[in-house]
Amino acid sequence: MLSLNNIFDTIEMIDKQHLDIRTITMGISLLDVICEDEKRCCDKIYDKITRQAEHLVKTGEDIESEFGIPIVHKRISVTPMSLVAGSTAAGSYVPFATAMDKAAKACGVNFIGGFSALVQKGFTSGDRKLIASIPEALACTDYVCSSVNVGSTRAGINMDAVAEMGRVIKKTAHLTADREGLGCAKLVVFCNAVEDNPFMAGAFHGVGEADSVINVGVSGPGVVYHALQGCKGQPFDVVAETIKKTAFQITRMGQMVAAEASRRLNVPFGIVDLSLAPTPAVGDSVARILEEMGLEICGTHGTTAALALLNDAVKKGGVMASSHVGGLSGAFIPVSEDEGMIAAALDGTLTLEKLEAMTCVCSVGLDMIAVPGTTAAETISAIIADEAAIGMVNSKTTAVRIIPVEGKKVGDMIEMGGLLGSAPVMPVHEKSSADFIARGGRIPAPLQSLKN
Repeated sequence: MLSLNNIFDTIEMIDKQHLDIRTITMGISLLDVICEDEKRCCDKIYDKITRQAEHLVKTGEDIESEFGIPIVHKRISVTPMSLVAGSTAAGSYVPFATAMDKAAKACGVNFIGGFSALVQKGFTSGDRKLIASIPEALACTDYVCSSVNVGSTRAGINMDAVAEMGRVIKKTAHLTADREGLGCAKLVVFCNAVEDNPFMAGAFHGVGEADSVINVGVSGPGVVYHALQGCKGQPFDVVAETIKKTAFQITRMGQMVAAEASRRLNVPFGIVDLSLAPTPAVGDSVARILEEMGLEICGTHGTTAALALLNDAVKKGGVMASSHVGGLSGAFIPVSEDEGMIAAALDGTLTLEKLEAMTCVCSVGLDMIAVPGTTAAETISAIIADEAAIGMVNSKTTAVRIIPVEGKKVGDMIEMGGLLGSAPVMPVHEKSSADFIARGGRIPAPLQSLKN
């Protein structure tokens, strides 16, 4: 039972510390709509999504109103589209992205994920067509998000896919140049992608999942930051315990919302992803949590150690609050979506190299980073390869969501609005990685892949 103090604490978190449910995401399997006719397949995709998610937004709004808990986004994820569209003879998969977008608009959700391919060990013809379709698909749709998994601890890294994704990101940036490369903000390249992630742009509904499922992503950097203000000067043991207790309370709220949404929609409850997802709002920043531990500014020496403590404590607190924790779960460090990260990047203390080091201990990877529009495709591929190597060797999910903004140089700002925020254009190394990327092939899986 919750005590009166627990209830008052939660109200305080919601009213003053930016606590919210970041997303209720309904995962929907499209394996049963696969057919050979392209138009019929697109129609069946639209019909199933709109049928399954018809009441998703209304249910989220009702829960938000009745419980007084902000639910920022309602989203949908679907089976990787390369598996669904691969049954057809379609030369381009843009019509499938259009069907997804049309369904998302009909349901009233904020995003739909799953225009995805899993190519960690090789390509099917469907994978190749989907990847080639990504730039146009993201340019001509509003809500579709795309992801490609190019590596895993068990398979190694598909360097041909890594090379191709550098070119795809550049083309996507070009086709959405009038919106400061917005298409790239809806595209993420993974290593060790998970099948139950409720967060965009990387959400897709894995083949091991139920026909439909409810996954919830919670937030709460502001709550953790506020809690740490009460233990200034205390040893790190106290800091860790404080974060664990706070994460427990945040996750219990997420569990309650997930269970209620599951009951009302008559859809199985999947997982609670307890990741600390920041926003551009002041007071809702992962960077400010790290600074509250004693760092003058995020990115200085000690930042990686502070982030490791935060990530671990959040997970330990969360797993005690729910038996169904999944997704990515930990701490996100998206530059454009975190006002403290933006400030540190503008200061010059937070660099691409330091962010890469931080991804060794955080939930995902290099996220929402703007770079000059002149950045070569091979350089972007090399950044992806580095990040995939961290994920592969450390048996963790890593990702790259990078935005080469045409016409922008280092120090310029880009504005994407909403939760996507704004970002300073950060420098990359000017020395070429072209010959490295041109080798192609596959980086073999590490020794730790032999677990059986």
